[in-house]
Amino acid sequence: MNASDARRDLYALVKRANDDGVTTLIHRGSKQEARVLLAPLDRFPAARKAGAFPSWVLSAAQKDFGTLIGRAAGGQPQVLRRNSTPVAVLLPADGPISSTPSDTAAHAAATAGGAVTSQPTPSRDAGRRLATLGDALGDVITSGSAPGLSFGLAALDAATGGLHPGRLVLVAAPPQVGGSLIGLSAARHTALALKSRVLYAASGPNRADITRRIIAAEAGGDYARLKTGTLTPHEQEVVQQLRNAPLLIDDGSDLTAEAIAETVPVAGELALVVVDRLQRARNPRLPMSGEHLPAASQVLRELARTQHVPVLAVLDTDDPAIVNLLDADVILTLTAHPDTGETNVTVAERDLGIIGSARLRPDLAHARFLDTTATAHATTAAAGESAIRDVVGSDTDHELAAAALPFTSGALQGLPAEATHLLAALRTALAAGNIKDLDELHVPLRALAAAGLRLPDHTEGRRLAAALHAYNAPAPAPTDSAARPAAPEPARPADSGGAVADDEVRRDDDDGLVPGDEEDEPQGAVFPALRILKDSVTRSKMHPVPVIRIEDRENGPWPLISEDMDGEPRWVHPDVTSTRVAHTRDNGKRVRRDQLDVPASFGDGVLCLIDRNGSFPSACSAVPLAPNKLLHTGPLDAFDRGQAGIYQISIPEWNFPGMPHPLGRLIDRPDDQGRVWVTTPHIKQLERLHRDGHLTAPVTIHDSWTGKANESLFKPFYTAAREARTELIQAGGEPYKNYKTRLSIALRLLWPKRPESRSPFWRPDWRMSMVAEASVRHWLNAFKAVQEGHTLVALRNVDAAIFWTPDETPPATYRIGTGFGQVKAKFIQPGEFIPEGDD
Repeated sequence: MNASDARRDLYALVKRANDDGVTTLIHRGSKQEARVLLAPLDRFPAARKAGAFPSWVLSAAQKDFGTLIGRAAGGQPQVLRRNSTPVAVLLPADGPISSTPSDTAAHAAATAGGAVTSQPTPSRDAGRRLATLGDALGDVITSGSAPGLSFGLAALDAATGGLHPGRLVLVAAPPQVGGSLIGLSAARHTALALKSRVLYAASGPNRADITRRIIAAEAGGDYARLKTGTLTPHEQEVVQQLRNAPLLIDDGSDLTAEAIAETVPVAGELALVVVDRLQRARNPRLPMSGEHLPAASQVLRELARTQHVPVLAVLDTDDPAIVNLLDADVILTLTAHPDTGETNVTVAERDLGIIGSARLRPDLAHARFLDTTATAHATTAAAGESAIRDVVGSDTDHELAAAALPFTSGALQGLPAEATHLLAALRTALAAGNIKDLDELHVPLRALAAAGLRLPDHTEGRRLAAALHAYNAPAPAPTDSAARPAAPEPARPADSGGAVADDEVRRDDDDGLVPGDEEDEPQGAVFPALRILKDSVTRSKMHPVPVIRIEDRENGPWPLISEDMDGEPRWVHPDVTSTRVAHTRDNGKRVRRDQLDVPASFGDGVLCLIDRNGSFPSACSAVPLAPNKLLHTGPLDAFDRGQAGIYQISIPEWNFPGMPHPLGRLIDRPDDQGRVWVTTPHIKQLERLHRDGHLTAPVTIHDSWTGKANESLFKPFYTAAREARTELIQAGGEPYKNYKTRLSIALRLLWPKRPESRSPFWRPDWRMSMVAEASVRHWLNAFKAVQEGHTLVALRNVDAAIFWTPDETPPATYRIGTGFGQVKAKFIQPGEFIPEGDD
């Protein structure tokens, strides 16, 4: 075998030597001027003696393999190690072995041990490796003195003996039981407590999910709240402590078991490999799924043995038929017990069956498991702390947190997102006894109480109203407009048709509307957006159906439509570090902003912030949608451009690292078969990308609900909005703000979420098609810039893009101006926070 092939197959050759006693002849050069043997240690027992000969871990040996061949051919044996354990040796094939000045005994041992200096062929002629029972006992006793890596959970360590090198451990758990958290617990303990290197291979969750779970578990923070980007000061301190943790995350697309096996040797001295996760249902976007699971597990098991590292893999089912196919060394099966609030972990070994079990307490709000014994001990400690915590915060603080709990927990809805975030932060500060956070929250909470929130008229709503009243503000009234005193309207996002301002995250049941919004604007209004939109629809010759009857909304295509279908990107370049930092506006409002740290490899430059004007009304110029009812058209061989509606497709592969996936956040929410529902704009976008050669395969449509397509339904509305903007943007002030507010309300009313709403529309497909069209245009503009050589740093929502530019010049693919579809450009230095919204 030539040296190049041997370098490539080094790990396999070492395994054959170590497991099967096979010796391989390797030569370098066309004339085979350097010839060596890669041999098992039994051929050269002196190699086992520490320090007798030069030794190399396999990853280093692979890098410098040519040099090692030269030295070994010259008579100096080169010992190959897996971590600290010798596993094979390179010996001269034609010449004698040179003894070292410091170790003549080693040379004698080499001779006595029968070092091979003749030319063998790769075979098993030397016979099998045999060991006496005494030798085996010595190995077991010696290796047994080193405990396995901890799971970070004492009960699980006691039941399993820890994670040992060379073994594949499978965590089998149905969805929502927390199987991934076992892998994350082991990774956290190894990387953070032991400071040892960990590879976390994520096939399913992305790096943002994993990072938020680590922060939540380490800081005891609310995992759901962390998804909004809101961090308490304590959590920010934890983030700083985590920055240098030796934890590597691979969440790249098409992550295969083979790719993980190739990464491990070059990732440095790894102490643990976590694979999250193996998916039972086939997903074309996740290679380690469906029928590919047995082959993937074999590769992972081989990886554990050849690299002498524990591999912990998470499987999203506990079905014995699937588990038994995967041939793991150790199987941990998780079973939830809602009656006791505990999770049982059954531990089984491949050849012995069940050998033990452990009980854990799920703490899913903080993305972790706890030991039940630790929880019991913590109860005593908590009793001692309660006296301290009870005095942190006033009675009004505690009552407000308790009154808000049904809303902040998600059990009830009806609060604006910003109010939910503030009240959740209050609960966290009180629970943690954090006086500093509590003091910082008092001012925005009083402002919230003074804003006159319109709360639901039920017991919980009235209790929250009374609690807010105690914050020295008029009591918010119920939704009955006759009983409601005049109060300022809640702040609305000052956008161009529906983007959520600042840190708000729009829930699927939150349309941002309040009672009264569905009424026509009064005569003389600056911009009667709703009346114009209604007129735009009614003048169509296709006889549109603007409202789907209430009794039909629970059937057919309508339950399939969600806010996720906007396909908006939430993307930051994988080499860029994004941090949320606190910022106070000129008006005193506390918000959070992004701070982006660009790597030196990007070269000199500045951040160019692109803000697209009027993304939603601009999209109304040509939205492909079906004005009439949608009919079930099922699977389609190809997309029909004469039709529009919603389509269920497989998520296409996207291998362009400098751009987010064309489907944006949609790819994070596939069904069990790896499919998503999309609207017509995204179908047309994918068709175009395939036609231009950016997608390798055409779109596969598994199901569809469609009707005759029309792109001009909203065209009159777009024309009126564009003309009004041209006039009002010059005037500025309140008229322009009112214009933007009415524009946003009209477009939100296409899909009102409150059952009692009297909106003249109820067409979720129209609303999501319009938003998707804006998202597609935003993505395509950024893609054009990247194709021309610009570096995209971040892409989000339907209007914000950030590029790295060396000369303070925005990409030429954008048109600078104040009109629809044009952009504003701003430049800031790296490390400064990113301004957003109307600061």
